Amino acid sequence: MKKPIETDVLIIGAGSAGLYALREVRRAGRDFLLVDRGPLGTTCARVGCMPSKVALHAGAEWATRKAMADIGVSGIDALSIDARATWAALRRQRDIFANNGANSARSAAGDKLINAQARFIEPNLVELDSADGSQQVRARAVIIATGSRPVMPGFLEPVRDRTINTDELFELDTLPHSIGILGLGAIGLEMGLALSRLGVRVVGADLAPEVGGINDPIIGQRARECFGREMELWLGTETRVARSERGVVLSAGEHEAEVELLLAALGRRPNTDTLGLEAAGFPVDERGSPRFDPATMQIGDLPVFIAGDANADRPLMHEAADEGAIAGYNAARDTVTRFARKASIGIAFTNPDVVSVGTRFDQLDADKIVIGSASGDKNGRSQILGAADSLLRVYADAADGRLLGASMIATGGEHLAHLLAWAIQRGETAADLLTLPFYHPTVEEVLQSAVQDIATQLPASKSLPFGLIPAEPMSS
Repeated sequence: MKKPIETDVLIIGAGSAGLYALREVRRAGRDFLLVDRGPLGTTCARVGCMPSKVALHAGAEWATRKAMADIGVSGIDALSIDARATWAALRRQRDIFANNGANSARSAAGDKLINAQARFIEPNLVELDSADGSQQVRARAVIIATGSRPVMPGFLEPVRDRTINTDELFELDTLPHSIGILGLGAIGLEMGLALSRLGVRVVGADLAPEVGGINDPIIGQRARECFGREMELWLGTETRVARSERGVVLSAGEHEAEVELLLAALGRRPNTDTLGLEAAGFPVDERGSPRFDPATMQIGDLPVFIAGDANADRPLMHEAADEGAIAGYNAARDTVTRFARKASIGIAFTNPDVVSVGTRFDQLDADKIVIGSASGDKNGRSQILGAADSLLRVYADAADGRLLGASMIATGGEHLAHLLAWAIQRGETAADLLTLPFYHPTVEEVLQSAVQDIATQLPASKSLPFGLIPAEPMSS
């Protein structure tokens, strides 16, 4: 056995979390090694947030033709789309994103990038298996940023040859005429709508009663009504699968449908099961996942940190970036620092977007909050955009109007989400937001209406108009 290579920090995984960790390790002037089993290029760029948005954009562009008749356009029925060319264009764009990610890893790590599979012998001793053989690395600290992979449950094995996962979707040469989607979380819902808008018949099914992970029942009902006009939705019941001569037969309760292809969008699992964590002495839970502190990313009291999808805590790219930075900062120093986490944001880019910000509705005490609502049918800009279905619900503390969270289905929801997240993180109240300018006509006025609704439900503390502040102190 070769003598172990020694380094300050070993980073396992060159995705988003790993690269942000590397940035902090390099800033601290520490020696490092970056290990990835390949392929390079972040999950977001290769198979996640970026190609899915390309698909959604293509679907939206093609679906636009349906509204053209309302402005006097004729000849729309003569238009056609080449799905093979559409998907080939998507893959070309996807490859640009993925190659940029891969090049970033190569540029940042240089000759310290190793293509290998890692396995822990001890918490700070890792064995690397590559085409060149095995090599051990002893590091002062280790960062696990190994990402995740799609879940493919055993009950799909009888139809596995007619089933694809979300990683494989973008490798299709062309699109099927019909597809069943099991799992209507953010990615399943996004892809179902994108494919439907491109002309594919879509049957979407989920055990959950709502789509997109929605937990506010009022928003959930609006989402079902809205998206049910574009794709078939089977919710709140188990779906069975069986082979047929031409594809797969889906059945759930009174529903039955035959589709050419099945898409399993049943979530992702962390790529930590091949690292030998338990055998190497790591504290793990009943699923074999390491126990860690989300404020430090540290696993127990070991010199090991875990970030990004590998810890399955907040599996989103912007969270992976923050977690990678926290892990890299702490791994490169002798003292571990606890960091405050940012307000949570979840967005499904479904147009109208499905959004959750801050504290979830089901985590709040209904007796201690007030809810401000605003709908697109009362917002001029939304009506112009054909977005009368938009609905926003903002949750605030009943005592002082402090904003706690929000849920919405809204055109332009990705922008409203950021305004709300910033306000929630700063601890602002409904009254604070009303002192800020809102231009007319804009979608942002939906937020103004919602916080006005909150203000009307709170005990009146002033006689002044909502949102106006005296230029000079008022006399007593």
